[in-house]
Amino acid sequence: MRPGLRGAGWALRRAVLTRPAPRRRPPEVASPPQKRFHGEGYQEGYEEGSSLGLIEGRQHGTLHGARIGSEIGCYQGFAFAWRCLLHGSATEKDSKKMKALESLIGMIQKFPYDDPTYDKLHEDLDKIRGKFKQLCSLLNVQPDFKISAEGSGLSF
Repeated sequence: MRPGLRGAGWALRRAVLTRPAPRRRPPEVASPPQKRFHGEGYQEGYEEGSSLGLIEGRQHGTLHGARIGSEIGCYQGFAFAWRCLLHGSATEKDSKKMKALESLIGMIQKFPYDDPTYDKLHEDLDKIRGKFKQLCSLLNVQPDFKISAEGSGLSF
């Protein structure tokens, strides 16, 4: 190798080391109008979403509340009818039926219709359904509770 000349590797290293660093762009800063429009858009979207959420929630609650009310109303009508039918009976079998019947009526009367935040709503509803099934078994009745577009009802 001749003096004063260096290999190709040296030239490449020198080029890399002496090359200026790439210029970095400053972070983009949103201008005040952009910030304002972003904030206003967010606020409008939030208000619109809240409004639609209330409407949809009200519709959902109305639908499911009506179903539960219809179901419990059928149970109550069933219980009142059977209470009238069994009222004059004095047999031991009928006294058992009357106890179950009065228990069902009591549970229905204590049910919190007007408190949607009641935390045991579904538990109490399941207990009412269970008592209704027990009563149907004692009365030897085969119920078929259906909710349809035309309305609800029990068929026997």
